[in-house]
Amino acid sequence: METKHYTVIKIEGEYATLRDKNSGEELFIAMALLPEETDIGVSLIWENLTYAVEE
Repeated sequence: METKHYTVIKIEGEYATLRDKNSGEELFIAMALLPEETDIGVSLIWENLTYAVEE
């Protein structure tokens, strides 16, 4: 499975909007599926069906 890199661009209640760093495509996802540290501007990596903060 391909690794994806995202930036959190917006948080609205229990949902976040992520922007794919390569394609610019936006993804709307439940905050419950994201790491606790997720905030606007945070870089995330999607790998092995889970999201993690990119260091």
